[in-house]
Amino acid sequence: MKLILRRWVLLLALLAAVSIQAQINTDQVVNIGRNALYFEDYILAIQYFNQAIKAKPFLAEPYFYRSVAKISLEDYRGAEQDASMAIERNPFIVDAYQVRGVSRQNLGDFKGAVQDYDAGLNLMPEDKNLLFNRAVCESALKNYDEAQVTFDRLLQLDRRNDRAYIGLAQMNLARKDTAAALDNLNRGIALSKNNAVAYVMRSEIHTRSHHDFEKGLADMDSAITLEPHYAGYFINRAYMKYNLDDYFGAMADYDYAIGLDPASQEAHFNRGLLRAEVGDNNKAISDFDFVLKSNPSNFMALYNRALLHMRTGQFRHAISDFTAILKKYPDFEAGYMARGEAKRRMGDVKGSEADMEKAMAIFRRNKTHVSNFNPAEIEATAAVKKAEQRALNPAEEEPESAEDIINRFNMLLTVSEQDPVKPEYANRQRGHIQNDNIEVEPMPVFTLSYYAQDNQLNGNTYYIREIGDINDTRLLPGVLTLVVGEPQLSEDEIQRHFSNIEYFNSLLKVARPRSIDYFARGLDYLLVKNPEAAIADADSAIAMSPNMALGYFLRADAHYMQYRMAQKRDALDMPADAPDATSHAMLRQRQDATALNLMITDLDKVIKLSPRNVYAYFNKGNAYMLQGDYTSAISCYSTAIELKPDLAEAYYNRGLMYLRMGNKALGVADLSQAGELGVLPSYNVLKRMTR
Repeated sequence: MKLILRRWVLLLALLAAVSIQAQINTDQVVNIGRNALYFEDYILAIQYFNQAIKAKPFLAEPYFYRSVAKISLEDYRGAEQDASMAIERNPFIVDAYQVRGVSRQNLGDFKGAVQDYDAGLNLMPEDKNLLFNRAVCESALKNYDEAQVTFDRLLQLDRRNDRAYIGLAQMNLARKDTAAALDNLNRGIALSKNNAVAYVMRSEIHTRSHHDFEKGLADMDSAITLEPHYAGYFINRAYMKYNLDDYFGAMADYDYAIGLDPASQEAHFNRGLLRAEVGDNNKAISDFDFVLKSNPSNFMALYNRALLHMRTGQFRHAISDFTAILKKYPDFEAGYMARGEAKRRMGDVKGSEADMEKAMAIFRRNKTHVSNFNPAEIEATAAVKKAEQRALNPAEEEPESAEDIINRFNMLLTVSEQDPVKPEYANRQRGHIQNDNIEVEPMPVFTLSYYAQDNQLNGNTYYIREIGDINDTRLLPGVLTLVVGEPQLSEDEIQRHFSNIEYFNSLLKVARPRSIDYFARGLDYLLVKNPEAAIADADSAIAMSPNMALGYFLRADAHYMQYRMAQKRDALDMPADAPDATSHAMLRQRQDATALNLMITDLDKVIKLSPRNVYAYFNKGNAYMLQGDYTSAISCYSTAIELKPDLAEAYYNRGLMYLRMGNKALGVADLSQAGELGVLPSYNVLKRMTR
């Protein structure tokens, strides 16, 4: 059931009469932010409201408008917090209760949402959106009588409210009264034929309850006509076509769904099943490979792939799959028999006999000669039960475990290799940016550079005292600064750095060597991607000036570049199935550890010389992250945030680390803060981590 929040243009109009308490500058900033909301520039709007809040933290309006922007970006936790701040400052903003209620509703806090809707209704008793959302929440809480009263009240105010009938249908489905639900949906569709959700719900009743796939297909066709870009509708329609023996049509719908959403596990899984049924075994295996790469815990994909590996004679892979299956279900006698047969086919007679003996021992223990244990049925039944529970009783959905959170976050880290065109996320700053399908990557390290960058949204630049001091000497060929990541240089810029290197080569031959000259040449070497030469020059600079913090920072940057280059080189030069891939990987792992340890050692020296160097802590956190030491990484990011509370990159990376460790609450809080400070990918991760 979609949650209802009126168009924000209307919300802004409703609040136009709210008294203005700020000075002219703050008024102007808030008004510009409101204009950005009109044009769906949510990220830009947040930056303006940040300015207003910083200048006048006692005003309610900037918090409220910022909550509007955040809820539009599906940052429900951040929107809830901002709406609360607005309500604390002005408890008479009706729409602030609605924003907070919808945020809580999306977060599964239905009781809290009802309280907000009641507060809003006390101020505006006939608000239809508040009534509808309140009824939906009461239904989710199984307070069906109270929900019915609220729906009746809504229909008394508006007899032609089609959403009320759809809400009633959802409630009656939860009560397992499909006849009443179907009647509700028929009434709703009669009032408005443009609501795709109504057709989908009616299609579900036709197919699941009445097994009338033709009527279900007709309704799904209507839903797709209204919303042709939603992959889930094509997956549902493929299921109906399959049950009508239209295999070609079902396959076409799965293909189209994957075209709309290449990361859809459901589409790949179902297409794999269909391909296996029609004998297209290798392509079916490819679909199950995709699912398991994204979600290694998908037992059904593993089970089906194991059978297909046996069917296609890929016995080594079959053994691996059945081993994983038997780890979860050690009493699966047929699994031991299948693995034993695969081992026999590969010439492992001893291993085959051992598996067959295990199977016979289970048969003897169970006093049977036929396998009656089917883990696939157990998994399928549990999945169906969980899906029904989630659909009918969202308030009772089991909370995610840390393992569930980690698995879902790991799914975000997989980008489809079939899609070579990666979206340019940095150029997307308008509208619903959370819907962009981006690759989830941490913010990279801060590096020394001559090419200043700033955050286009909040105008932040990155500065430390040592950089100011060295720039004051005017001994460098450019103005030194810090940037996030490695700057991409033009051909002319690259040539300029080679010229600089030649200049310093000549200078160091004829003049008395100075640490600043070695430092400058080392930076030029780094910018033209020669980290070994950069390290040698940093060594010379440090030898001459042991307390030169920037020398250690430069050397740490160079070690990091070595690590990055090795990673990219291996990805290109060493196939995973190469004969010496294993030994090469072990050597590479040792070399990587060495580079990262040297980076950490240099950053520790920077921190000793400059204890408030926030960027050294951040880079050290990234090094620990690459080593897989997420606890230490979080500690470094936390220190960076203590030193610089508006360091958005640290919030973002710490949020990713929390999610990687299964702590969703802290991860979501950090990503919300990072998004507020201008890190656009935060909202995409927040959306994809929200159930």
